[in-house]
Amino acid sequence: MLHTLKIFTTDLDLGMYVSGLDRPWLETPFITQGFVLESQDDIDRVRKHCDYVYVDTRRSRRGLAALNRHQVVTATREQKGAGRRRVPIEKIFKGRKLKAYRDETSWHDEHPQAEVALGSLIEDISDVFDHVSDGGSLDVIRLKGSVAPIIDSMGRNPDACLWLTRLKKHDEYSYQHSLSASIWAVALGRQLGMQRLDLRSLAVGAMLMDVGKLRVPPELLRADRPLNEEELHTVREHVTNGVEIIQESGMINQDVIDMVAHHHERYDGSGYPQGLGRDEIPPFARIAGIVDSYDALTSNRSYAPAVSPSEAIRLLYKSRDIDFQAELVEAFIQAVGIYPAGTVVELSSGEVGVVVAEYRTRRLLPKVTVLLDADKKRLARPRVVDLLIETSPEGEQSLSIARSLEPGAYDIDLEQVDTFSRFA
Repeated sequence: MLHTLKIFTTDLDLGMYVSGLDRPWLETPFITQGFVLESQDDIDRVRKHCDYVYVDTRRSRRGLAALNRHQVVTATREQKGAGRRRVPIEKIFKGRKLKAYRDETSWHDEHPQAEVALGSLIEDISDVFDHVSDGGSLDVIRLKGSVAPIIDSMGRNPDACLWLTRLKKHDEYSYQHSLSASIWAVALGRQLGMQRLDLRSLAVGAMLMDVGKLRVPPELLRADRPLNEEELHTVREHVTNGVEIIQESGMINQDVIDMVAHHHERYDGSGYPQGLGRDEIPPFARIAGIVDSYDALTSNRSYAPAVSPSEAIRLLYKSRDIDFQAELVEAFIQAVGIYPAGTVVELSSGEVGVVVAEYRTRRLLPKVTVLLDADKKRLARPRVVDLLIETSPEGEQSLSIARSLEPGAYDIDLEQVDTFSRFA
């Protein structure tokens, strides 16, 4: 017997569990895939965005009389995914203590501390990787020390580090990728409620995922053409190379080793090097795959230009339970947002700006530094608007994000935005 019912939003009732919508989740303000209607406000929000929804009778607490008046519908493949039994995060990371984080500082207050921490980490990554490139061993102790201030900063408020990560561009993609992936991994770990030691493992593991590429011919990594079978095999050997480098350093942290060894495995078993799938992939490696892919999508590489953060999020969301576990994809979206700090956006007014800070409860309404007017002409003085409180005299939302733009649109310089936003 199927348990998914198609319900018109005019017939919704409190206690119903909404497991699917009549449109993609990312086109709505709902930040989680599946929720119980707890209040009339919840029902009104669903009615505002949807004509009908899919309700899971097994997870609904009340409103069953209304459910019984409707015909059971056959779920599509996507709806089956939306309504499948969810795996609790505690079960994915069995045996680990999780906790809830709260922001302790504001974006402005955290910015200078995050800048110092990130600057030191960039210097250390470059030095350590250069030493490995020259045939030396990996200095794990130095890297562990370098990530400590980053973890402290992101524990207080992750927005500053997420913002600064978009600004700091190293000349070498591999070094930049290591830095950014580390930040994304800690952001996701924080969202999941991981303890400090686990956050450190995530930071170091993400940083070292591609260390094996230091033993791959640079011309293959920089190739802007399709690689032949032999060349592709050589590039994929960076996984084996990375594990060897880690082991030679004396690293015994299994979570870090798992991230290096399995960050190219995929949830449906289509990845490499072992073709592992689902629970065969270690949990930390599942996180590694998500942050590795997200950062690659949002970075300029020799063979592909960067896509906007919101487009990368859309692609990750589309690949849930195919490439990546759905619960972890959704947690990542909540961690970094649909419009992460540094995203160039066009507002409903036609103005263009850059997202500088977010609210983790309302990801579609962040703070934005507006740089261009509706005619796309540069403002004499940028202004910061808080979309969360931007309302019309009638009390309705008067300004919102219409769409995200590609990185570098209108030649917007994020460094200049950073300077203004800090003192606005």
